Amino acid sequence: MELALDGSVVLVTGGGRGVGLGITRAFQSAGATVVICGRTEPAEPVADFIACDIRDVTQIDAMVTQVVERYGRLDVLVNNAGGAPVVETASASPRFHEAVIRLNLVAPLLVSQRVNAVMQEQDTGGSIVMISSINGSRPAPESVAYGAAKAGVNNLAASLAAEWAPKVRVNSLGVGMVRTDITEEAFAPIMDEATAAVPLGRLAEPSEVGACAVFLASPLASYVTGATLLVHGGGELPVYFNRETP
Repeated sequence: MELALDGSVVLVTGGGRGVGLGITRAFQSAGATVVICGRTEPAEPVADFIACDIRDVTQIDAMVTQVVERYGRLDVLVNNAGGAPVVETASASPRFHEAVIRLNLVAPLLVSQRVNAVMQEQDTGGSIVMISSINGSRPAPESVAYGAAKAGVNNLAASLAAEWAPKVRVNSLGVGMVRTDITEEAFAPIMDEATAAVPLGRLAEPSEVGACAVFLASPLASYVTGATLLVHGGGELPVYFNRETP
């Protein structure tokens, strides 16, 4: 059995930069036609682009309609867009918390809902991949709304997988730190410590997250649904763990 994604149409939210760009390129390398969306078009052409703020239901509907009109089908959705700055929870505003949860949890639900309506009508169904985080399964101080949203994303994948089977498979990737421009800038002062805390001794590359997304969307994972695949290099070791100690 092979990846067999030639001719597939894939929608990647936030697919023009960082982890999203790695996912876009991975699907393109597997032979798929990729459509990306975002609020701002990338400066360099990456893939077919549709402007869309995924927090706006009207824009989501218009985007899905455009994809189907252009290509006649939609085989894979990767809910990648998300993120949040690190803040002190006690001082963050209610509006901030609500915005983080809307972007990281509500938006993937709404996009998935609209895409599922298309996939259910296709003979071949479809596959949805959520890009979640290890912060969804561990404490996330100063990122509490983000961590809670990502925990919700993992449950969302499992719940939708049960509800939308057998036509549509839904899975999640629990991703650790990935080497991107944003990560390099935000964690520059502690990058050596962060890297040393990962058993594999390095951060993930965007292409490696992309490869896992391709796997979950492909026939190789035809019996995998409702799962969260951890992509974290073995996880970040606790601070009391000394790798040099026998």
